[in-house]
Amino acid sequence: MMREWATVVAWQDGIATLHSEIKTSCSGCSARKGCGSAMLNKLGPKDAHVMQIASEKPLQPGQRVELGIRESSLLSSALLVYMTPLAGLFLLSGLFQMLFHSDLAAACGALLGGIGGFIVAKGVSARFGDREAFQPVILNIMLPADAIRVEQESL
Repeated sequence: MMREWATVVAWQDGIATLHSEIKTSCSGCSARKGCGSAMLNKLGPKDAHVMQIASEKPLQPGQRVELGIRESSLLSSALLVYMTPLAGLFLLSGLFQMLFHSDLAAACGALLGGIGGFIVAKGVSARFGDREAFQPVILNIMLPADAIRVEQESL
């Protein structure tokens, strides 16, 4: 199970709004100028993800929770996102090359297949993304800051 800590922003009617910070090692890597992951990190949100997760236990803003998601669901999501456009790219490129016997047609087919693959991946992920296996769950809840009291005995 993949684990990550998040901070509670709000809790209302059994739904917790959580703030999870993005952890990236791109700032310390020497290959960041030519790295695709570094480029993708620049496109997304800069510092955090905000999500809503069901929680039967009442939570207070500022409280920390540990989230978990199954590796199998994470791997299948990655497979869907990366392989569907790649399969569309190769299939339509080969089909256009067979039909039109032209490299330009094959390039156009590759472009259309890649875009079509992204559209298919988006549709499939919307259909399966709401399943329980693909949702993160709350594993641990830290005590709120005001619930901890430290007393020292004087000697």
